[in-house]
Amino acid sequence: MNTIIEVQGVSKSFQGTKVLDNVNVSFEQGQIHGIIGRNGSGKTLLIKIICGFIRPDAGRVLVSGKTVGHGMTYPKGIGAIIETPGFLPSQSAYENLRYLASFQNTIGPEEIRQAIQLVGLDPYDRKHVGKYSMGMKQRLGLAQAIMEDPDILILDEPMNGLDEQAVEEVRKLLLEFKEKGKTILLATHVAEDISLLCDSVYKMAGGVIRKQVV
Repeated sequence: MNTIIEVQGVSKSFQGTKVLDNVNVSFEQGQIHGIIGRNGSGKTLLIKIICGFIRPDAGRVLVSGKTVGHGMTYPKGIGAIIETPGFLPSQSAYENLRYLASFQNTIGPEEIRQAIQLVGLDPYDRKHVGKYSMGMKQRLGLAQAIMEDPDILILDEPMNGLDEQAVEEVRKLLLEFKEKGKTILLATHVAEDISLLCDSVYKMAGGVIRKQVV
C-alpha cells in the first residue's frame, strides 16, 4: 500500500491552548480510515489542516508527496465535507454546485447532475436549498464532495441528519468509492460506521492521535 496522506509533527494552538500536539500519522491509499474522538479532541482541526484551510504552528502535511501550504495551498484531488455544509439558501441544489464547480472549471452540467442523483436528490428540482432538511443538506454536501471525482474524500460526520435508509445508501456509496481505489478519511462518532466501513481506526484525545485495533 502507498501512503497518500502524511502528517508530520503537526501542532496547533489557539490563544495559548494547544489543540493539536505533535500529531504524526499516515493514511494508506485505497482504504477507509476512521477518526473518532469527542468534541474538542482536535479531529476537525486536523482535517482542516490536511485540506489546507488552516496552517499548523509546527510540522507539515504531505498529500500525494507534496507539502500542503507550500506552492499548494489547497491540495488537488480532495473532496471534503467539514462541519455543516454551507450553501446559498436562495438557489437550487444544481445552481449551488454549478457555482462551486466554476472555481475549478473541470466539470460540466452532466457531472454535476450525476453527483446530485448519486446521493439520492433530484438534479432538476428547483426547490431552494434554504428549504432543505438537514439530511438533504448533508446529501448535497456529499454531492459537492464527490462531483469532481476526487482521489481522496475527507468527510466530517457525513451521516448527521440522515434517516436510516439514507445512512445505508451513503455507506454503500463509500464502499463503492473504496472499490474504485479512492481514499476516505471518515470522522465519526457512530460505532457502526467504524465497524462496517473502516480498514483502520484512529482515536483523537487531547490533541493526540493513536491507532486503534480494529
